[in-house]
This record gives sequence, structure tokens and C-alpha cells, in this order.
Amino acid sequence: MSQSVESFAELLAITRSSALHLEMRDFYGVDGESADFATWKQSGTFDADPNSEYWQPWATLVREAVARGVVMRRVRIFSAPPSEYIRFEHATTAVNIAAGEQVRWLPRRQASDLHLPGNDFWLFDDRLVQFNIFAGNGHWAHTDFSEDPSVIKFCASAFDSAWARATDHSSFAL
Repeated sequence: MSQSVESFAELLAITRSSALHLEMRDFYGVDGESADFATWKQSGTFDADPNSEYWQPWATLVREAVARGVVMRRVRIFSAPPSEYIRFEHATTAVNIAAGEQVRWLPRRQASDLHLPGNDFWLFDDRLVQFNIFAGNGHWAHTDFSEDPSVIKFCASAFDSAWARATDHSSFAL
């Protein structure tokens, strides 16, 4: 089970200024990418074309949002040495960048003193937090939402502190 692209697309469509994503897991069991992940593990290659059938839905969402003036930023906090999945994400991040996202990386050890929430999240326009809840096996379980100003403030602060400490993808090698 995974979150529908349609519901995320609806949220992103009403976003006007920023969409911030904090990722803190070392593995995501995303059903739709399992074949690409397996191919990458075997060959080291992956589909790097943002216009391909695989990437086009995401790349289109990002491009449309960025064209409206939405700044899309993502921080990935990861354990070192990185998991095989994080190495796969690092390799495929070029597609996120090509679509218009800004991506930074932060080794978990450098985040030890940061105040971070218990789950990954998206923060839309400093008005809505979408927490992505995952099961232990990395599969998406459900999504929780909050418009509570104190939760929004906490998540914005967590993201900003991680962003300030993280290294831009263009300068970061695993």
C-alpha cells in the first residue's frame, strides 16, 4: 500500500510558496520502485530520464509546482555507512534535481543534537504538515496531518536546522 499520487498532487496543487520534505529512514519499501532498485543493485544503472514513464508523474508534479513559484526542498538524514537503498537514492537524486527540487544530505551522526520529529514529513506553505508513517519493513502505513501551529513551527524549525547543516547534493558524495 502507498499514498496515492493523486492526493499528494492535490496537496501540491494548492501549495503556493514552499514544500519541504524531511526524510529520516535508511530504507523505504516503495512497491513502485522495487524493480528499479533491483536493477540498480545488479547493474548499477537506473532510469535517469525525468521524462520516462517511471519518473514522468513525479517530475511533472515538481516542474508544475516550481513553475508556479513553489520552492521544493528535501533533506535526507541517513546512517553511515549508508544502506544500499540510500546509495540508490543518492544515485537517482539527479532526477529530482532535474525536475526542480533542491536536495541536501545529512549524516545521522551530525543530526544527534537536532530536535527532530519521530516521522518523515512534508510541510506545505507553513500551514499543513503531512507525516508519512512507515512500518518497520519500510512500507508506507498511513499518513497523518496537522494544522496545529505548534506542530507546524516545530517541523519548520526541524527542517531549517537540518537544511542548514546538510550538504547540497551537488557537493556530496557517499
